[in-house]
Amino acid sequence: MKTSQVEVNKLLDKLYNLRGSDSVVLKEMESERIASEATRDRTTEEKSALQDKIAELQNDSKELNEQGKKLIEVLNGIDKKAYETVIDRLEINFDPEALTEKLNDKLPVTIEKVNDEIARSEEELVKVEEEMNSAITKIEELGIRKDTAMANQEKLNEYFDLALSGNINITRDSITALLEQFDFSEEETREAAKILMFPEDGLYEYDNRLKETVKKSIGEVIKEAKSQEPNDRVETVEVEEEKETVKEDTVQLEKKEVDTAKEEKVFDKEDLIDLFNEIGLDYLDYTTTDLEDILEHFNEKVIRRNVSIFKNNELSLDVFVDNINLLYDKELEAKVDRLLRIGKSALDIYLNPTVLTKYDYRGLDKAIILLQNSGLDPKKVPLMAY
Repeated sequence: MKTSQVEVNKLLDKLYNLRGSDSVVLKEMESERIASEATRDRTTEEKSALQDKIAELQNDSKELNEQGKKLIEVLNGIDKKAYETVIDRLEINFDPEALTEKLNDKLPVTIEKVNDEIARSEEELVKVEEEMNSAITKIEELGIRKDTAMANQEKLNEYFDLALSGNINITRDSITALLEQFDFSEEETREAAKILMFPEDGLYEYDNRLKETVKKSIGEVIKEAKSQEPNDRVETVEVEEEKETVKEDTVQLEKKEVDTAKEEKVFDKEDLIDLFNEIGLDYLDYTTTDLEDILEHFNEKVIRRNVSIFKNNELSLDVFVDNINLLYDKELEAKVDRLLRIGKSALDIYLNPTVLTKYDYRGLDKAIILLQNSGLDPKKVPLMAY
């Protein structure tokens, strides 16, 4: 049965996707890598915590055993009658025999409980190490698979370039062997090989149409931008990282804003210190350079709001000491709210302030959406992996 043009176009859509950086094969590997690295990081922390716990429990078990024996020996060597007058007169509740009996009764049970907890922790450690090693192995395998996928993609692009130039001289078997690496069905592999060997049957038309669509899209962007320009102003339009210069009136507007700002009250270091004292920050925690940096970006409303965010969540304000820019970050509230809405706790955000300094709001939103599109739950991905 002859393949319809619609089916040919669908197949070409799939092939062209595999040729680019947004290849579903590469994106799937990237999602797996992110998930595996998150697992590796989590289990590495869990392993360290369990090792510390086991060491502490083993020390407790050893000391319970050694100290218990010594105490029993000491108590057995005490003759209560030899201290009877002191014990009676001072009304001291001291009975060596009763204490020895209590030690003999409770000490073995307590040591056994500690040893049981050690055994459980060691079993958990084995599982965590297995999960960690599995994630590390997966990451290494993904590295190898990605190298192979990139090589296959390069070969696929080479075949397409030859076909589009009309110089295809590759055998059907070679083309088929390559296409099989992309998990095509037998029918898709056969049809794709045919398209490459006989590009005049659809490939030329598809490629030309694709190029025209791209050209048209760029042209429409430029045309739309120009149609929206005021007489004395040209707005910045980005087309493939090429930016046009903002016209003179924009510069004049910015100059006017600067002049207006100059007419407003200028805050100095003493004003900043007064503000710090009022909102609960200790200015002695900050260097002169820090204070100058804050004054340079000074916005009293933003600073008060950002401090309130951490106060309202009962978190320490020392986060600002090492992350000065969070004090005057105008998007801090929006970024914190975005993280809270995906299920992150305020404490988690406080412990990982890098995620707030690393991204602006749009970048953070894109990172979250990328995780979701990759099939991951942003709530379960550690913030350190963002």
